[in-house]
Amino acid sequence: MVFDALSNGELYNTLNPRFAKAFAYLKTIDLASLAEGKYEIDGKEIFMSVMERDLKTPEQAALEVHDKYIDIQVVVAGQESFGWKDRKACASPRGEMSAEKDILFYDDKPSTYFSLLPGEFSIFFPGDAHAPLVGHGRIKKCVIKVLA
Repeated sequence: MVFDALSNGELYNTLNPRFAKAFAYLKTIDLASLAEGKYEIDGKEIFMSVMERDLKTPEQAALEVHDKYIDIQVVVAGQESFGWKDRKACASPRGEMSAEKDILFYDDKPSTYFSLLPGEFSIFFPGDAHAPLVGHGRIKKCVIKVLA
């Protein structure tokens, strides 16, 4: 798991061969002006969802993991907190991995929390169980899915 300022995104390009294209794309667009929806960056290898959501209490936000995709989550407006736990330490899955949606939820509690402000991002790898959308109020964010 990584969290940093979006202006430092290129520092992480060596972590995955597709990160350079994802972070370059983020520099070319005005995230605040984008409507909610899905945006193709590089076919099924890199795509982005823009969303506005109400935030949840820590108890309402479930840990989730992905097998095929890495998440780059960027806060556009508001403040979002995330719970995090090492996937290997999670012991209470809710069912099976959905291959179609590439998601599995856990009933485990996060081991730590952190918050992001506009212009900051976090990268969640397949080994990172993360609980997004924690906080008060409403946010606008984008989630870039990068094939692992």
